[in-house]
Amino acid sequence: MTHLTIYPDTDPNTVLLDTRDGGEIAQALKGIGVAFERWEAPLALPDEADQEAVLKAYEDDVSRIMKEGGYRSVDVVRVKPDNPNREELRGKFLAEHTHDDDEVRFFVDGAGAFYLRKGGRVFRVICERNDLISVPAGITHWFDTGPAPNFCAIRIFTTPEGWVGHFTGDDIATRFPKFESEAA
Repeated sequence: MTHLTIYPDTDPNTVLLDTRDGGEIAQALKGIGVAFERWEAPLALPDEADQEAVLKAYEDDVSRIMKEGGYRSVDVVRVKPDNPNREELRGKFLAEHTHDDDEVRFFVDGAGAFYLRKGGRVFRVICERNDLISVPAGITHWFDTGPAPNFCAIRIFTTPEGWVGHFTGDDIATRFPKFESEAA
């Protein structure tokens, strides 16, 4: 289940908010400029649906988001626990960074954790199937897939170049609970 935990950015042991309520999650994230929505596919998808089938299933919502945000590019990424590059993939965005473009992700299946730092707080959002999160350009964040990544996501952006991470050099991500702690 989708889960939001908010901490002071100086203390990962102090919890300011802990909720699984979708409305409360959307409201808290809206306060820092991050959009959160829940979508349902109008038809069931097989577990290994290809990019074309995934985009077709969600085409109305994807088109709406692309039009509202002026986005021009969309694709589907799928990472499974047996991926031989899973450690490299996890490490790629596990350090705090920003993007020149918004980071818009819809979880078709599986889960991952976004950590957003703004206003002296860290917002840890465990996103799961049917969750859309839209992180505005410039917000410092990191993303954790866990040691055995298992997700399929639609990625929406203006240009692929805008999606390149600009790392802050801050080690804050090493101090906060990892994605796998959710199951602990």
